[in-house]
Amino acid sequence: MLTHPTLNQLNAMGLHGMAKAFNEIAASAEADGLGHADWLALLLDREAVHRQDKRLGARLRFARLRHQAAPEDIDYRASRGLDRRLMQELLGGAWIEAHDNLVITGPTGVGKSWLACALGHKACRDNRSVLYVRAPKLFDELALAHGDGSFARRLKSLAAVELLIFDDWGLEPLDAQARHDLLEILEDRYGRRSTLVTSQVPVADWHALIGHATYADAILDRLVHNAHRIDLTGESMRRTKPAQKA
Repeated sequence: MLTHPTLNQLNAMGLHGMAKAFNEIAASAEADGLGHADWLALLLDREAVHRQDKRLGARLRFARLRHQAAPEDIDYRASRGLDRRLMQELLGGAWIEAHDNLVITGPTGVGKSWLACALGHKACRDNRSVLYVRAPKLFDELALAHGDGSFARRLKSLAAVELLIFDDWGLEPLDAQARHDLLEILEDRYGRRSTLVTSQVPVADWHALIGHATYADAILDRLVHNAHRIDLTGESMRRTKPAQKA
């Protein structure tokens, strides 16, 4: 049986999952019936799970998802035009691997942000880097970044994440600086990373929302050209559904 110093050594080596598993297994009634190979297999399995959980936790903290949304909690019964087969395909993540985009549109309260966060959560589980931002707040932050000289660094960080969730796009028309910044973000990401956009505004109205024909053509070409689409309909689910599900 492992001695106390050995457990200390496991923890010192960063094998915290194995150390914790040993104490739990040793205290169980089945411990005496396990062979050496069985013990080792169980300890290694627990260490692998422990490390996977730590990586997932770190990715979720970095992602800063707005909702604690899990794919298993998606409500396919609500009348909002959500295609289960398409959603399951998107949860598989092949579109992120292909560096495609995703656009989710629909009226307020139909679960756009929640679904986006569920997709982000699944991407984190799949060991992908994810970052959630709200469009109005991001444009404000980028305006400040121009002033303090951190814009290039922030642009680089936005370009690096495998899935950028751009929530609440289109709440107000873009000014000249915001148009330029959005184009820079999308130019860096196009064909290299995936961007998920949610909006209450139909895609057909985005050109006018951007407010400048040349910029609008360039932005939409990089955002919508290779985008999968989920167009939700119906009334707000907040009137009938608990906040943790959508």
